[in-house]
Amino acid sequence: MALDPDLAARLKRNADGLFTAVAQERDTGTVLMVAWMDDTALERTLATRRATYYSRSRQQYWVKGETSGHTQYVHDARLDCDGDTVLLVVDQVGAACHTGNHSCFDTPTLRFASVDGE
Repeated sequence: MALDPDLAARLKRNADGLFTAVAQERDTGTVLMVAWMDDTALERTLATRRATYYSRSRQQYWVKGETSGHTQYVHDARLDCDGDTVLLVVDQVGAACHTGNHSCFDTPTLRFASVDGE
C-alpha cells in the first residue's frame, strides 16, 4: 500500500524527505511530543492508527510504545496549511516523553523579556 498520491503531492519535505509530526492528546488538547515522519511512516500510521515515526539518529522507523508500552492510538490526522507538518490527535497510554513525563513539554515556561511595563 502506498501513500495516497494526492496527499503525497501536498507534503513538503526537508532535504532528507522528512516532515514534522506533532502528537496532541485527544481528551486534553495537550501537545505531547514532536517527531519526524516520512511518507512511509505516515502511510503506516494511517493504515494502522498506531503512531509510527522515523528516527533520524537510528535511521529506522519506530512505532510509539512498541517497546515501552506507552502507545499512541491515532484518532485524527491533519496536514497543516503549508503541508510541512502533520498533527496526530491521539489517545496516549503512559508517558509520551522518553524522560518518563506525560508530555515532552512538561517543562518550565520560558521567561519573556519585559516589554513596556508588561
